[in-house]
Amino acid sequence: MSYRIVAMGDGLWDLFPDGPRFGGATANYACHASILGGEVFMVSGVGKDERGRELLEVYQKHGVNTQLIQRLDEYPTGTVTVELTERGLPTFTIGENAAWDNWVWNDEIEQKVESADALYFGTLGQRGKSARAGIRQALKIAIASQIPCILDINLRAPFYDDILIRESIALCSVLKLSDEELEPVAKACEVNSSIRDTAVLVELRSKFQLDLVVMTRGAEGAVLISEKGVVEQPGVPTKVVDTVGAGDSFTASMTLDLLCAKDYFEILGNACKVAAKVCSHAGAVPQ
Repeated sequence: MSYRIVAMGDGLWDLFPDGPRFGGATANYACHASILGGEVFMVSGVGKDERGRELLEVYQKHGVNTQLIQRLDEYPTGTVTVELTERGLPTFTIGENAAWDNWVWNDEIEQKVESADALYFGTLGQRGKSARAGIRQALKIAIASQIPCILDINLRAPFYDDILIRESIALCSVLKLSDEELEPVAKACEVNSSIRDTAVLVELRSKFQLDLVVMTRGAEGAVLISEKGVVEQPGVPTKVVDTVGAGDSFTASMTLDLLCAKDYFEILGNACKVAAKVCSHAGAVPQ
């Protein structure tokens, strides 16, 4: 069975020193979810420019349905300037007022949301007023229909604040974050971050009545909090080339395994393996 996932948010080009690469957390997630067997509909915007055409080609190459991606005259296809540290960790400078900020809710998107098995969104994808309104409308429908809503926090300064974090978590059923994001999320949600990280996650789950909270720990693996308790998964050894897209692939694997009702140990193990593989090559998705 192929599960239908609607992924809403950023799709863009990461401009690395050695040239452009396909990117954006939502775009990476959509491609990995499709590669792993999902029926994925991307909701976003691209400009009527060469980069927009090439972005659509990459989506299609990886099996992502692009019929809900809007081509906009007034706005350029998004770009991010990426620099890598000596450890292969990325730093981002994100271009503003891009096409992915400005897609508009319509009946076609509504129909796909109503028939979805899961909805994916992040905080960065809500940067633009129009995109944020569309995502919130989709979440309203999904919540009413008890469709799982997966939030991958994806904090990118300066495009978030405490209110956005709290409102986004309140609208999801599954929260995924990284260990680097734990402290700002805890602060925004008025949870004591000085206690053990698993205790913070337990409190977040309880406070927002979430089904699951999942946190990645880089090379140290991941932890999952559910009503059944805490599940921890050690990292999968790999030679790191760069980490761009690893968290997005982790969330894609996790989403599909959740929809397949796999047990939490298997879900975390599979997600960590997928993320480790992504870390072993350059770029967020296979070229």
